[in-house]
Amino acid sequence: MATKKKTTIDNLFDSTLSQRSTYEQLHQTCTFDEYLDMVAERPKLARNSYQRMYDMIMSHGTEDIEFCKQQYTRYKFFTQQSGRDISIFGLEEPLMELVDVLRSAAYHYGPEKRVILLHGPVGSSKSTIVTQLKKGIERYSQTEEGALYSFTWNVTGENGEIMEVPCPMNEEPLKLLPDEVRESFLGDVNSKLKPEDYKIKLDGNLSPVSEFYQKQLLKKYNGDYKVLSHITVRRVVLSERNRVGIGTFQPKDEKSQDATELTGDINYRKLAQYGSESDPRAFDFDGEFLVANRGVIEFQEILKLQTEFLYDLLGATQEHRVKPKRFNQVPIDEVIIGHTNNAEYDKLKNNQFMEALRDRTIKIDVPYLLKIDDEQQIYDYFYNKDSVHKHIAPHTTYLAALFAIVSRLEEPIKHDMSIIEKAKLYNGKGVHGFTEEHVKEMIEESPGEGLRSGISARFIQNQFSNAIVNPRMGKNSINPFMLFSQIREGLKNYSGFNNEDDRTDAMTRLELVEKEYDRIVKREVQQALSSSESAIKSLCTNYIDNIVAYINEEKVKNPITGKDEKPNEKLMRNIETKINISENMKDDFRREIMNYIGSLAARGKTFSYETNEQLHKALEKKLFEDIKDSIKLSALAQDTATVVDKELLDKIDALKTRLVKDFGYDEESAQDVLVYVGSIFARGDDTGA
Repeated sequence: MATKKKTTIDNLFDSTLSQRSTYEQLHQTCTFDEYLDMVAERPKLARNSYQRMYDMIMSHGTEDIEFCKQQYTRYKFFTQQSGRDISIFGLEEPLMELVDVLRSAAYHYGPEKRVILLHGPVGSSKSTIVTQLKKGIERYSQTEEGALYSFTWNVTGENGEIMEVPCPMNEEPLKLLPDEVRESFLGDVNSKLKPEDYKIKLDGNLSPVSEFYQKQLLKKYNGDYKVLSHITVRRVVLSERNRVGIGTFQPKDEKSQDATELTGDINYRKLAQYGSESDPRAFDFDGEFLVANRGVIEFQEILKLQTEFLYDLLGATQEHRVKPKRFNQVPIDEVIIGHTNNAEYDKLKNNQFMEALRDRTIKIDVPYLLKIDDEQQIYDYFYNKDSVHKHIAPHTTYLAALFAIVSRLEEPIKHDMSIIEKAKLYNGKGVHGFTEEHVKEMIEESPGEGLRSGISARFIQNQFSNAIVNPRMGKNSINPFMLFSQIREGLKNYSGFNNEDDRTDAMTRLELVEKEYDRIVKREVQQALSSSESAIKSLCTNYIDNIVAYINEEKVKNPITGKDEKPNEKLMRNIETKINISENMKDDFRREIMNYIGSLAARGKTFSYETNEQLHKALEKKLFEDIKDSIKLSALAQDTATVVDKELLDKIDALKTRLVKDFGYDEESAQDVLVYVGSIFARGDDTGA
């Protein structure tokens, strides 16, 4: 008998057979007795929302990082997202503070009775953090570790039919136990936990709907708790889309919004059926506070709340209760988190009517990023070969990040430091004459840095997008010149400035970033012209050997003759003069290099010429000086079609090929860079980077 050929749809279903078992697992049901046994074995099934949120974050793991001799914990949950999720780059300190609040709330130390308020300038990732928490807790509820349960009533309807009535607030099944029985059960469960484990606690009050059916059945069974035989325990999967355990509230116009959006409202269609506004069956328990029970509620622009909403928020925060109209207060279990910008928070501080909210708030500052690498990761995420149809020239996202960071920094207090150098120091790069202690001092001197001024990543993204689609920009590639041009146009109309002085300052800082790019591309062409990387490493090794011998008053072995000779002063000075190290400064510079090598070794790190920017620059310049006469650099600014000298043309083509092969350019962007650098040398500015 011939075998039937599988259709496309058969193959699709074959490849997703596991979905059936997953569906069954996520829709698991059991009796109340079975659930008690499950909790006795796995107490975390009965966790509250803060405990579940904290466990969810910790389930992704952590890693320790160090900056300026200070230890930080990086929570991988915020950086290891999947699919279309956006990772949160940097912000280790605010995220540590947030997780500390959740940890403290999990142990019932007080923060569970507060609103978590994320505060910072526009575009600083406040809403992104909350979105990640909501998505994270949603996914966590689909795992075995993050499982949670609620219940459904099986009751007899008016016509004698058996009805299934799910608890509208997805309450914890243990709340169905009488107070004394529940306390005894939880006492036994908690006694088996380790001292460092958080304890399981429950508010015993049921929602009006569950209370209604419980009273009906208790009356039917004359107070016997056979009522629990009418309970089916079911697994709950949190879902923002399905409005299960995740709520979002956004203030709107006063005329189009009322407090029922938070606490629910009467269902007038059901009112006709049940006849009374105080009958819970005629009420829709679908306000955001009630929907978010067992999970999290987000308040967008929380400080724009009208007064009537404020009362509900205060009760929900301090007492964990809300009051739907015509019913008693209803217990809720959810993480309450909001976010606001600087302008709204300033109003809160100056508004005496908001004093109660201030007192019930834990504020966490979420500033703009201040490290170039962190900021660059944002642009690399959005603008790369997989997402953009044009080639992104080297350094484009780096310079976008550099400008964003420079726009946010306060002017250095140290007069011999530029704003570019400050940005590099904050990024962990070595800058001649400054140490980690200087960075620590600057951070302490500017505690509000990143919170009050600067350009948001959102603005930079807008300019990136404009540059990509602008027909006057590159046909096949986008380079920093194009981005600078677009940013300059954007700054002219940017509404985030407080005054024209701020706009002028931003333009000035953009010019400094453009000059930094001049140094980068000149240096890159020098690298392309210079010998191979092995030549730089060899020169570096030779230099280090000589300064070690010089400082220690020893001799150095000549690599060619094998004889011990005095340190090669000419070699050392040829390198040092390339970065303006005078004769009087040479000893200090050499000792500084030695000390730097020693400090790296003490931390288990290996010295490389790339770890010291000053030395790296000097080595490249030395090699460049040795060979630059082999090509007339000003010729780079010419149209290659007009170059008559075939030997020169071959050298230019070879230079362009190396820029493409070794530095990541495409043909178009490599040509643009060579023309630009050639124009610099044509002006006589051949001092290098």
